[in-house]
Amino acid sequence: MSERADVSGAPPPVPPAALEKADDAGGGKRGRSTKRRDDARAGLTLISPTLVIVVVMVVLPILWTFSMAFQQIRLLNLSTAGIFGNYTLANFSGILDSEGFWTSLRTTLIYSVLGTASAIGLGLVAALALRQPFRGRTFVRASMLLPYVAPVVAATFAWSTMLNPQFGIVNYWGQRLLGWDEPIAFLSQASSDVSILGLQFSLPTALLSVIAFEAWRSFPFAFLFLTARLQAAPAVLEEAALVDGATPTQRFRYVLLPQLLPTIAVLSVLRFIWTFNSFDDIYLLTGGGAGTEVVSVRVFNALTARGDIGAAAAQALVLALILAILVIVYLRRFATQEERA
Repeated sequence: MSERADVSGAPPPVPPAALEKADDAGGGKRGRSTKRRDDARAGLTLISPTLVIVVVMVVLPILWTFSMAFQQIRLLNLSTAGIFGNYTLANFSGILDSEGFWTSLRTTLIYSVLGTASAIGLGLVAALALRQPFRGRTFVRASMLLPYVAPVVAATFAWSTMLNPQFGIVNYWGQRLLGWDEPIAFLSQASSDVSILGLQFSLPTALLSVIAFEAWRSFPFAFLFLTARLQAAPAVLEEAALVDGATPTQRFRYVLLPQLLPTIAVLSVLRFIWTFNSFDDIYLLTGGGAGTEVVSVRVFNALTARGDIGAAAAQALVLALILAILVIVYLRRFATQEERA
């Protein structure tokens, strides 16, 4: 019978062991797919609270800002405004045609670039100065953090008092030690003429004052990052350079600086973003007057003084777009070069 079955073309019977092995393989695949689905459900359950918070606190306000930027909304008709309204580009055309916006944008760029560079420069100098151990170094390092952790209201009040043209300590000692002819209104004077070696210069007094405040307040952040990177740097390279007769400048330029460049790149991006969006420092010091009106202060004035919510939202979007473009250009062109170096 078996020979006739084989000749007739019927398939040979499958051994029971093979059937059990196939069932185990199929069951294993089904078990793995079930485990993946269970893991996916568990992960979604765990991140769902964070996802809800992000959607409510971040996504929805951004969408609402987009909606208001394309509508002519004021405080009077805010209650009647909705997502589906009369969309128009009038807010953006008004911003781009306004000379004050471009002036405030130029001021914002100057303030951001100089404030970021000054803060990182001061942080680097402080990190290098406090690198070698000495008695009381821990206390000095801790005191470096005071400008960063101090309340901004208290810090701006202290600076306003020191720079006051009537009873400020800066003008007091400047007139007695530096020979100033008259007090300088650092926070309310747009520009002042300065003579150096017979050459006359016009300096933006108030803008330089708020830049100095930004550098003083923000340098501890750079100091922390750079100090941590210096402590992690291998001492063998610097010792070898010292044995070879390298000067302190050469050791910094060829040994320490290449190791600090990635950290400086990250600090530059972070500080530039925060300084570009800075509002409280300038508003508390000058109120945006005397040539210090940055875009964030302009947005606040449009929102509170004129009640023009649509124009304020449009300016905020333009500010975010410009910042995104600048950061993308920096990351693609300069950060990649520094990492390769």
